[in-house]
Amino acid sequence: MTTSERAGLDASESRLARVIGTWGLAAGIVNVTVGGGIFRLPAGVAAATGAAAPLAYLVCTIAMGLIVLCFASAGSRVSMTGGPYAYVETAFGPFVGFVSGVLLWVGITFALSAVSSFFADSILALVPSLGATGRAVVIIAILAALTAANVRGVAGVTRFNAVATVTKLLPLLLLVVVGLLALRVDRLRWTTPPTASSVSRASVLLIFAYLGVESALVPSGEVRDPARTVPRAIFVAMAVVAVLYVLIQIVAQSALGPALANDPTPLASAAAVVLGPIGRTAILAGSTLSMFAYVSGMTLAVPRMLFAFARDGFLPAALSRVHPAWRTPYVAIAWQSGLVAGLAITANFEKLAVVANATVLSVYGACCLAAVELQRRNVRAADDGGAVTRIFGERLAPWLALGVIAWMMSALRAPEWIAAGAIALAAMVVYVVTWSSRRARAAVVA
Repeated sequence: MTTSERAGLDASESRLARVIGTWGLAAGIVNVTVGGGIFRLPAGVAAATGAAAPLAYLVCTIAMGLIVLCFASAGSRVSMTGGPYAYVETAFGPFVGFVSGVLLWVGITFALSAVSSFFADSILALVPSLGATGRAVVIIAILAALTAANVRGVAGVTRFNAVATVTKLLPLLLLVVVGLLALRVDRLRWTTPPTASSVSRASVLLIFAYLGVESALVPSGEVRDPARTVPRAIFVAMAVVAVLYVLIQIVAQSALGPALANDPTPLASAAAVVLGPIGRTAILAGSTLSMFAYVSGMTLAVPRMLFAFARDGFLPAALSRVHPAWRTPYVAIAWQSGLVAGLAITANFEKLAVVANATVLSVYGACCLAAVELQRRNVRAADDGGAVTRIFGERLAPWLALGVIAWMMSALRAPEWIAAGAIALAAMVVYVVTWSSRRARAAVVA
């Protein structure tokens, strides 16, 4: 990137308000990570590994821990809006950064659309009289409300996400506390040791329960003191999530025993055992709130990627406009919400969710390589006075994480590889087509 391009980029970034602190960012990470998946995943993990299911959580937590170490290392050195896209772009230049950014944006856009669709289906199940038309109205109404809230300012939305995170965790925490008091140890004992293949399959399934940290880091241009805030927020959030997931699996396993593997609503059924009908209702309500909070958190994070693409000249400049009064990327927020609404209305959860798999894992790999390159060049965030938070194991972690990612991606199916390749090819085409206009813009800035 040339000096003139960087100057224009910094000028755009300077218009954003840096108001997100450690606890706000950590709450955002927990919010988008603890989504609707954890309310269903315990059954799938139990089906794969039986009583050894908690072992799969520990393996997956270690794997994800290596990956987030790379995020923390890169995030302490690059404070621009765009998160992983900005990390890769700073390390390897605009071409690799843009392709990685598009892969990430597509993955989390489809994930957000999937959860929005699932949320509307849940509302429809509670109120069947709404019908198909009512489902579309629910999607549009929720996304319109969240869009308006995000346009009015990131500080208020961040506070809401923090409150929503605590609120949706309360039923889960109640289930864990009461479930541990009534723990049946006999249902946690292994009758036979799990095979390596069963643990790996369960871990690959579980890795998607941790997806979300990368999208919560996208608004880095609005984080206070990112060199310290980003690493601290990541580690606080991931510690909370890991402990919660393992305890949830143990309690569900204790309450339901072998029946857990075939239960379509495992946590609601476990709550019915340890807390009665009221507990079941609380968990069902918590799952609905969890999905709503996820959509809220993603509506904060994902549009900043469109803003970053437009800021760098890959998309129309209008998408990089910042509201003069509220200092938010209001055009990007509106366009992103419109796209998500369209996808959520026209496709179901399964079709949307499958698109996210290979794309996000590819970006994880690129971020690990970016962390290595940023360390090698000793890149420092200029707006933090050159401060860098040293992270334990940051030199070894990227290589271990790359090995884990390669292991996980070996389980992907051919259609997922084809989808990721098609998206990457489309990003390359956009990069080539916009080359002349970006060069002309850089010349004007110079």
